[in-house]
Amino acid sequence: MNTSPVKKICCIGAGYVGGPTMTVIAKMCPDITVTLVDVNKERIAQWNDPNLDNLPIFENGLKEIVAETRGRNLFFSDDIEKGIREAQMIFISVNTPTKTYGQGKGMAADLKYIELCARQIAQVATEGKIVVEKSTIPVRTAQTIKQILDNSGNNHKFSILSNPEFLAEGTAIQDLLNPDRVLIGGEESEEGAEAIEALASIYARWIPQERIIRTNVWSSELSKLTANAFLAQRISSINAMSAICEKTGANVDEVAKAIGMDSRIGSKFLKTSVGFGGSCFQKDLLNLVYISRTLGLPEVADYWEQVLKINDYQKNRFSSRIISTLFNTVSGKKITFLGWAFKKETNDTRESAAIYVAWNLLQDQADIHVYDPKVSASQIIKDLNMVSGGSFSCKCADNEAKVYCPSPGLGTVTIHNEPYSTMDDAHAIAILTEWDQFRDYDWERIFNAMKKPAFLFDGRNILNHKKLKEIGFVSYQIGK
Repeated sequence: MNTSPVKKICCIGAGYVGGPTMTVIAKMCPDITVTLVDVNKERIAQWNDPNLDNLPIFENGLKEIVAETRGRNLFFSDDIEKGIREAQMIFISVNTPTKTYGQGKGMAADLKYIELCARQIAQVATEGKIVVEKSTIPVRTAQTIKQILDNSGNNHKFSILSNPEFLAEGTAIQDLLNPDRVLIGGEESEEGAEAIEALASIYARWIPQERIIRTNVWSSELSKLTANAFLAQRISSINAMSAICEKTGANVDEVAKAIGMDSRIGSKFLKTSVGFGGSCFQKDLLNLVYISRTLGLPEVADYWEQVLKINDYQKNRFSSRIISTLFNTVSGKKITFLGWAFKKETNDTRESAAIYVAWNLLQDQADIHVYDPKVSASQIIKDLNMVSGGSFSCKCADNEAKVYCPSPGLGTVTIHNEPYSTMDDAHAIAILTEWDQFRDYDWERIFNAMKKPAFLFDGRNILNHKKLKEIGFVSYQIGK
């Protein structure tokens, strides 16, 4: 393995983790050449698009850093082999979705893309490399990567590091520039220690040493799953309490504030909502459940699985409340969704609560109209087909996309590019993403254009409901 200072980095996978991470490294280390490679030629073309508004990922501050670094020391390419050959350090940042087939279906992480990366590195590399796991993976995945690399037959020495990301989408750039901690796990050997310090020296350009944590590789891998499990558990806990609050007259925000002031508990991740989404929480919890069961720990598996059940319960409870409030049917009724992304300040829709609430209402033949400031119509269609098994097709006209469902018994969806038309003549509005702009809408105008009674279901508890009720809305908040 080449132990000289790292001057060339390659990252396999130019998605939500690899893209922002490598962009920030390029900004903070202008003497290091950073190349992101991906098999998806369309994605690479978007990263290279002169119009920075066409980047494949929306993150606050991202396009400004891309503008500064792209072509200087940041490059995007679909030539994966060249990227591997030239780099001293290779980050693996590919997708590790939940398996949809075979053993572990529906729970275990699918590591086929990780394995493909390892095999390609073994085949292409002409010298030893430092290989860094950036994807979220099950504990002991490094052993799989090392076994492939060590048996490649080329006698090169590879060091495997675990460097999990702890980014929150929407604030990823700020999280990278000023992280709570950076975790680096490596082998407990002299070569492993050298590899850890090679990566630590890169982060140390802008991150204080006390925030760079060095561990063995297994602790690092498990820490990522544990962090996401704990955060998801907090959300499910406060959402479970929101159901009790609604039955008893308690206010979930007041309860959250009271317990959050306890220094042992803290106030973060105690905001009730229609349920958590995103690429990590559900996938990592399912993975943790699967690992626990395979290790013969059924009680541990049951504990973490309950966190997921409460999250599903919250989404189903929200959609059921819409149906029951609208006189036990939404058939043919216009229901407006404000927001489709799983959280504000991102265009990521993976596991968004909006998908599942929409699917519940569509099965009751609702006429759903969607507006999200950052999510494309094609992505919404893709999400609907994921849950429906391919029931939806799209016809576009007049700057909006009408999504038709050929399957009998299901409703339809219209995707808008302007908010007010989305709400005209609506029977009800449901807020599914906490975009700040929703707070500033002219709600009196919206009320006047709706059918009466005008129902509003705030799945993120972001609006002033006292004012809404004065206007005339029949409004619903979670946990109140």
